[in-house]
Amino acid sequence: MLISILKTFLRPYRASVLFILLLLLIQSIANLYLPTLNADLINNGVAQGDVGYIWKIGAIMLGAAVLIMGASIILAYYSARVSMAFGRDLRSAVFSSVERFSARELNQFGAPSLITRNTNDVQQVQMVLFMGLTMMVSAPMTGIGAVIMALRTNVKLSGLLLVAVPVMSLLIWTLLRRVVPLFRVMQIKVDRINLVLREQLSGVRVIRAFVKTKHEEARFAETSEDLMHTTLSVTRTFAIMFPSLMLILNISSVAVIWFGGKLVDAGEMPIGNLTAFLAYIMQILSSVMMAVMMSLMIPRAAASAERIQEVLQTQSSVVETSTPQVPTHRTGILEFKDVEFRYPGAEHPVLTGITFTAKPGEMTAIVGSTGSGKTTLLNLIPRFIDCTNGEILINGLKVEDQSLESIWAEIGLVPQRAFLFGGTVGANLRYGDADATDSQLWDALKIAQAEDFISELPEKLEGNVAQGGTNFSGGQRQRLSIARAVVKRPHIYILDDSFSALDYATDSKLRESLAEHVKDATLIVVAQRVSTILDADQIIVLDAGNIVGIGKHHELMKDCSTYREIVLSQLSPEEAS
Repeated sequence: MLISILKTFLRPYRASVLFILLLLLIQSIANLYLPTLNADLINNGVAQGDVGYIWKIGAIMLGAAVLIMGASIILAYYSARVSMAFGRDLRSAVFSSVERFSARELNQFGAPSLITRNTNDVQQVQMVLFMGLTMMVSAPMTGIGAVIMALRTNVKLSGLLLVAVPVMSLLIWTLLRRVVPLFRVMQIKVDRINLVLREQLSGVRVIRAFVKTKHEEARFAETSEDLMHTTLSVTRTFAIMFPSLMLILNISSVAVIWFGGKLVDAGEMPIGNLTAFLAYIMQILSSVMMAVMMSLMIPRAAASAERIQEVLQTQSSVVETSTPQVPTHRTGILEFKDVEFRYPGAEHPVLTGITFTAKPGEMTAIVGSTGSGKTTLLNLIPRFIDCTNGEILINGLKVEDQSLESIWAEIGLVPQRAFLFGGTVGANLRYGDADATDSQLWDALKIAQAEDFISELPEKLEGNVAQGGTNFSGGQRQRLSIARAVVKRPHIYILDDSFSALDYATDSKLRESLAEHVKDATLIVVAQRVSTILDADQIIVLDAGNIVGIGKHHELMKDCSTYREIVLSQLSPEEAS
């Protein structure tokens, strides 16, 4: 998975990667050349007392050092540039994939996990790429080159590598077997922390109201401690690994000096060659240690890449047609023909046999008890989910035969939970139409009965909106959401229980204003408050996913017992008549 993601998202930066590899090659050659120059300096310059030769080799060594430094600076710059651009593109791809998900896929992954995958997981892969470009590629170059140079310097001393390298490799392999599974567990536990924290921030009022602050603190502490124990297991492994590797490195250095000193004493090896061999041994073992560091990062990045790939490869259950049709007339007529919706693996459908037509200039109301399928029915219209049987038509064409953007352009949605984006009032309203004028925004606010409280803000349309609109009351958020839909001027309005937080007077004025200003559009309203839909042109009564009544209020009061029960539970017989 990690290799696949790197190959896919590094494709636009191949030229930069090749340049980085060239810099690494130059840097490695210069690093390998320095110990040989140092040996020549000692053997032929210092030992012979040749000052001219010392200056000559010293100048070459200084030039090589400057070359290494320059290559290192440029290498770090380009590696950071490529890895940051890679992270940007990967985050964008994950976000785009999530944007295409239907409600089914969003529920499958969950918001906390998707956030972690697009932040922490991408960061893990991005970091391993940066370290790989600066360390992992150079480690084998330097290591292999150093082995060759060590053999050229002295074959006898090179036998020490046959002991040091296998011992280091065995230690690394043993410890990695323990670490790799722990990295996967860590990412799952990070998801869990995000889930708990998200719940606690969203439900902070409920927590305080039920005096559960201590309970939630303990719950978060338990989740955090669970992650801490897993992380400690990983760090304990690191605590064993690096001192052990340093011990092997230092013992190897002592062994080289010990056996090399005997060879020098016996005249079998010049003193300069011993210093060069010692430098090559350090380069070899340092390359192994760098490889170890990368090998510790790669498993975690691989686990993260697997989770990212899972998002990228998940196809939305709502598939857009490759040959979209365009309606000849955009009338706003909405038709349901024997529609059924069933969740995968569910024994019973949520909706069955839904058949009705909603026409322009009419208000179609949908009522029913909790769990009767009202919101599910509304979600089928903009194709947030797809029906499992039957047909839904907008403007005379099946929704599956139209592009998603074409369908969404027809609809002005006011969701059950009014949501506002952080920014300004004007920016939120222009979410419906980016080119709307201030005059159009004020008209929409007037229709939505929101003009009064917005005009009281010091900045008016430039007034601040906190994230989620939390600086406005529930009723104000609902009215602003309705105003946003009005600004869009769609052919179909969908209001999902969007009057629940309004007082009766505001509710009445808003409905009256809507009826007057959107009379050429199709208006579909879901409401728990019966008084909101008494004057609807068509009322659809749902019960356990089935339509048990369609008609006007007075007709349903006579013929539909379910509707009559709902009405009489809220209104007196005199008010209901």
